Amino acid sequence: MDDQYIAPATPAGRFYDPFEDDGPAPEFAPEPDYDDDAPIDAGAARDADAPRDHAPAVEIRERRPREPRQAERFKVFAPCPQGLEEALTAEMQALGYDDAEAGRAGCSFTADWAGVQRANLYSRLATRILVQVAHAEISHEDDILDLARDTPWERWFGAEQTLRVDTSAIKSPVQSLQYCNLRAKDGICDRLRELEGERPSIDTVRPDARVHLFLTGHTATLYLDTSGESLFKRGWRLDKGDAPLRENLAAGMLALAGWDPAAPLLDPFCGSGTILIEAAWIALGVPPGISRPFGFERLRGHDAYRWRDLKDDARLRILPQLDAPLVGYDLDPQAVEFARNNAERAWLTADSIRFEVGDAREVQAPADHGWIVTNPPYGERMATEQDADLWRDWAACLKRNFAGWQLHIITSDLTLPNQMRLKPKRRVPLHNGALDCRLFGFELVAAGYRDA
Repeated sequence: MDDQYIAPATPAGRFYDPFEDDGPAPEFAPEPDYDDDAPIDAGAARDADAPRDHAPAVEIRERRPREPRQAERFKVFAPCPQGLEEALTAEMQALGYDDAEAGRAGCSFTADWAGVQRANLYSRLATRILVQVAHAEISHEDDILDLARDTPWERWFGAEQTLRVDTSAIKSPVQSLQYCNLRAKDGICDRLRELEGERPSIDTVRPDARVHLFLTGHTATLYLDTSGESLFKRGWRLDKGDAPLRENLAAGMLALAGWDPAAPLLDPFCGSGTILIEAAWIALGVPPGISRPFGFERLRGHDAYRWRDLKDDARLRILPQLDAPLVGYDLDPQAVEFARNNAERAWLTADSIRFEVGDAREVQAPADHGWIVTNPPYGERMATEQDADLWRDWAACLKRNFAGWQLHIITSDLTLPNQMRLKPKRRVPLHNGALDCRLFGFELVAAGYRDA
């Protein structure tokens, strides 16, 4: 798919557009070959000059430009981790989806199919890009069967492809989500068997097509999943430490922190390097989906050439180097090794991010101002007897070495600001997996805090 495309041979001087389909060029009658030396027939000349009573009418038609064909537009829903809804909506609007609106655990917008592909390629915060294909009120689980059977799935996939169906619900009176999932699956398979003579096989691990059924109140909505694997799987993180932070949550933390990509960034508890690698891709303008496959690539009618052109255009916009230092420390040498391996798989050179073994309580500021964004150990990752000493000593280091910096910490320990004797300027509710967390924001001003 990524091989170089070679256009067919065409006449010299003409640009070949492989997507042009205007039909054959019109043919014209050859012009007569006049001989200036031939004798003139006077009779024929008189007949030509004589008036004609029944001259043929010549209809003159005005050539009008052909109206461009309007691309079909779809309703789209992009789920995200709870707490990132507004940030995701702002991201989508910045990408050109002007009608993006925040909703519960995601945002909705409209887009044509090229826009659906762009959202998959460029969104750093979304978990998936779901295209709505059916919606109806239901009064019984069997209504889901009828809704699924009446939906034209053959547009997207067929009996030769594998299928997975997932179901979720909010405030729905249905008794069994598993039964609803089965009704949707049966409706899809029954339709394709009637049209194509076969049912698609079910594959829950690596299906060709994914469908999501969402139930709320007395309505059912069917979505075609165009992403495949979750979008936070960028393709570079193979080495993971304890309690790894998902990539889209890391990008969301940077967005909520207001980090300036031209400013220094420090993570004193870097683990496998997720926050800093996400930051490097943001600063360089690397699309988060540039090195991974997507579900829409396995659907019917996928235009591999247009998709390749979209990715090639994105690659041309990537910057060659970072403007400010990105630095990560961790006490665990294996975690630092994991971070370096992940950065290398993300095509980042060793001088893009500086990963070092180091103690957060002793680090020095790499610049006179910048951001600290971090996911420190908490919960099961911490031994309770170490908590008080760690936070007190780290806070003393921050006050001593990082005046003028902004600090943002995600944690499920809501007492952390008190333990550090720092007053947060902001606290944003976030979910890190199943953990109910807060992103605390602090301004580190030398004269603003007492010594720990």
